[in-house]
Amino acid sequence: MSKNYNIAIVGATGAVGTDMLRVLAERNFPVKHLRLLASVRSKGKKLLFKGKEIEVEELTHDSFENIDIALFSAGADRSKEFAPSAVKAGAVVVDNSSAFRMDPEVPLVVPEVNPEDALKHKGIIANPNCSTIIMVVSVAPLHKAKKLKRIIASTYQAVSGAGVQGMQELEKQTMQIINKEEIKPSKFPHQIAFNLFPHIDIFLENDYTKEEMKMVFETQKIMSLPNLQVNCTCVRLPVLRAHSESLLLEFEEDITPEEAREILKSAPGVKLLDNVSENIYPMPITASGKDEVFVGRIRQDISRNDKKGLSIFIAGDQLLKGAALNAVQIAELL
Repeated sequence: MSKNYNIAIVGATGAVGTDMLRVLAERNFPVKHLRLLASVRSKGKKLLFKGKEIEVEELTHDSFENIDIALFSAGADRSKEFAPSAVKAGAVVVDNSSAFRMDPEVPLVVPEVNPEDALKHKGIIANPNCSTIIMVVSVAPLHKAKKLKRIIASTYQAVSGAGVQGMQELEKQTMQIINKEEIKPSKFPHQIAFNLFPHIDIFLENDYTKEEMKMVFETQKIMSLPNLQVNCTCVRLPVLRAHSESLLLEFEEDITPEEAREILKSAPGVKLLDNVSENIYPMPITASGKDEVFVGRIRQDISRNDKKGLSIFIAGDQLLKGAALNAVQIAELL
């Protein structure tokens, strides 16, 4: 990178925003000036960046003067309202919400998979859904080698996918159970402590949730495979951080677990953890706080009479690779 950039983080005090701040520092992104933006409730708070305190400013339509890249992590409604103002001011927006992901004019980018799409932007680049990012990082190298035809996914998603409030609710309910107190869910539709439920986001007319359909349509767009068959069930777990996914993959060509391991050993953004004889496989606790997507439990699909199917298990930190890290990597592409 040949210059330093003026960067804005919208939603700087949220779970993803604070991780964006940390990732920018850890990756030594060439920041000339950093502007932290949030709602009026957070105005005046101070956050640390490379040992320096920066005061949070209130997000307004005039917040983007002289900003080169604006990283948005404040939700779809805020993105729809304020991203056009950032673009009008001359900034490139990297948006972490669902607001623009399926807009045909907006690239949907995972740098390990489709980096070339980032340079086709018209002012806005969309960051995909966290579960989609984790999945495509792990399956794209296999597709490149053997041509992916179908994915059946079951996700096991941490409460941090619902933000700080989700984490607080799990912690609170855990203590309530230990203390034999009554539990009254507020952030989630059901008790989350010592429980799980197949319900993330709203239900749609086809009885799939919005989260599940995001994984269908976003995967097809990112991988430029409009006919890729994707089916998904998304489950919320009592885990604080990092999502896991069980994937059943069908290919057009034969592929063995040994071939898959060899491909994934050198795949960008992937770390292979696959030694069941020593109980080594991906787990949320392993992926939490890590940049890579962990892949393991690679098996031949025994429900088939051929070698065109694999089962794999993956885990990734949805606040990092699933959100903040992916956004900063997009900024690096710019």
